Amino acid sequence: MERKNPLLVPELRELLAAEDHATLRDFCQETHPAAVAELIAALSHEEAWAVLRQAEPVLRAEIFSHLDEETQVEMVASLSRREAARLLADMAPDDRADLFKHLPEDRREAILPAMAHAEREDIRRLAAYQEGTAGAVMTSDYATLEPGMTASQAIERLRDVAPDRETIYYAYVIDEHRRLLGFVSLKDLIVARRDALVADIMHSEVVYARVDDDQEDAARTIRKYDLIALPVLDSADALVGIITHDDAIDIIIQEHTEDMEKFMAIAGAHEDAVYMRTGVWGHFKNRALWVVALAVLGLVSGFIVQSFEGLLLQFAVLAAFMPMLADTGGNTGSQSATLVVRALALREVGPRDILRILAKEVRVAMLLALLLGTIAFARVLVFGGGSSISDGVSLNTIGLAIAIALGLQVITSTLIGALLPLGAARMKWDPAVVASPALTTVVDITGLLIYFTTAKLLLGL
Repeated sequence: MERKNPLLVPELRELLAAEDHATLRDFCQETHPAAVAELIAALSHEEAWAVLRQAEPVLRAEIFSHLDEETQVEMVASLSRREAARLLADMAPDDRADLFKHLPEDRREAILPAMAHAEREDIRRLAAYQEGTAGAVMTSDYATLEPGMTASQAIERLRDVAPDRETIYYAYVIDEHRRLLGFVSLKDLIVARRDALVADIMHSEVVYARVDDDQEDAARTIRKYDLIALPVLDSADALVGIITHDDAIDIIIQEHTEDMEKFMAIAGAHEDAVYMRTGVWGHFKNRALWVVALAVLGLVSGFIVQSFEGLLLQFAVLAAFMPMLADTGGNTGSQSATLVVRALALREVGPRDILRILAKEVRVAMLLALLLGTIAFARVLVFGGGSSISDGVSLNTIGLAIAIALGLQVITSTLIGALLPLGAARMKWDPAVVASPALTTVVDITGLLIYFTTAKLLLGL
């Protein structure tokens, strides 16, 4: 993995101060665009643009595309209208449209008139799709062929359009209404006879997405079928764009970041690589609501313990197992919730599979309950002899009460862990948001009730 060299940042500043444009141009040309973007991100916006200005326009746009969204917006805001329009014109259509949607309204209105008509229409079309859909992440940089072309003519077409296309390995065959008929790969064209018709060598069974499909579903389709690109169709079956594999990776990372942060009860915009760019107050607002709400709900646990204070005074050994009870319930519930949330996210299961899921989780929970209950019972017998015990109650009875309570806690926690995300999915809520934040508190409350109630009944109090 390429690592950032901190010595290059002061060297870049020295080159800027010396106005050594030739060396800066070579630096941009010879270094990977992602590495250049990482280095200039440590500079001020004015210094970063002074470096970018030395690169060729297309390379400049590629480097710029690797900068984070906030830096891009701020840098475009500092440029003249003409410079901003030229920069956006050289960017890939999907990156350009995504950046355009995040620019302030007045800046958009200033830049658009300075761009060519075709680019303006492309931005308007791509930016019009709802965020999170396949249409919002697709690019209009794709190659098309006509079915009546020969393989030789198709290769010549691809050679002509290659400089302006994001990928030419897949070329899509369309009719006069841009309806998708099939696709051919570059390999198909190279190995075919020169006079073979595209219609005869194309693959007519095409995996595609609709413009209003969820972007995560589109990325999952690319992964499932090992595609380099996925065509996107509108309601009239016309080809309007493609989603490339690199965009699919970005989508998967973004969705994973969102699910992980929601699972840990963190609000706000769920984007990757934003930790250091988010201020202390921002982090506080993102975390505080759930933490405070669950802390207030957690007061119920304190009331339960307080109501069984007499039982604890009479059997002090019960207090020694309360941490084990809480940890075990939280761990088993989290395991169950994590597996179910993942299965829901991957579309392996749905709310309709609730009975099959619960049947599986109950069997797993019973095995865990037997194992952990045995461990707890042995712990009481081996180490509980010195604890305060009331007359007429044997150590075996206390051990049995603790073991049964712990076993019941394991079973109920596992079922709660499975039911919470399934219930959220049934209500059309995000399972990750509901499952983890509420799980620990609910499991603590139910666990304490089970523990003290079981102990009270079995000890004859």
